[in-house]
Amino acid sequence: MSITLYTLCGSDEARPFSPHVWKVVMALHHKGLTFDAVPTRFTAIPAIEGGATKTLPLLRDGDRLVSDSFAIADYLEDTYSARPSLFGGPGGRAACRLIEAYSQTMLHASISRIAVKDIFDMLDPEDQAYFGPSREARLGKSLDEIVASRTTEVDILRAKLEPLRVMLGRQPFVGGERPLFGDYILFGALQWLRVTATVSVLEEGDPVTAWFGRCLDLHGGIGRMVPARAVAAS
Repeated sequence: MSITLYTLCGSDEARPFSPHVWKVVMALHHKGLTFDAVPTRFTAIPAIEGGATKTLPLLRDGDRLVSDSFAIADYLEDTYSARPSLFGGPGGRAACRLIEAYSQTMLHASISRIAVKDIFDMLDPEDQAYFGPSREARLGKSLDEIVASRTTEVDILRAKLEPLRVMLGRQPFVGGERPLFGDYILFGALQWLRVTATVSVLEEGDPVTAWFGRCLDLHGGIGRMVPARAVAAS
């Protein structure tokens, strides 16, 4: 069976940026599965697979459709159980729920504020007409107001990374000696930032920076195949 992954992009189809898509990209490579990526813009999502989803990623594996990044990871783990494990067992699968909650409630909250205007600038006009108002309503401020507080939000995000920083003082990956899906959850968040934001967040000498570099090198350097967004001069 062939596998298709619908990914989220802006006007540049070679720059997928969704953190949830990146989790699944890494999970598929971890399992050694080949797949076809279908770049999809925000306003095109309702038309894919007969309206099967409102959000991406969406995975098609033969006649099976699976949406939601964690549900896709569950599906890959159970369906391709003979291949390398994403979780390292039931306990690891359960622990990944905590990692996901930390990532989405803490890291995503800051990253969305840091990168929202940069993401807007990456979109076609049709997608900008959807994205701008929807994000301003979600965040409670105009895009310009959000950008004005970005320096403060960068400092907040660096502080929020402290639990990961402490863990990485003891082991090279969240999964231990080797990466697991918990690494991919957190990598997806920081890769989202890397490929969209025009401001630098990770600093030299930080264990998180070193870990992120190791993740970028995984699976033949798939993460590095999308260049980092150019950082604006200060």
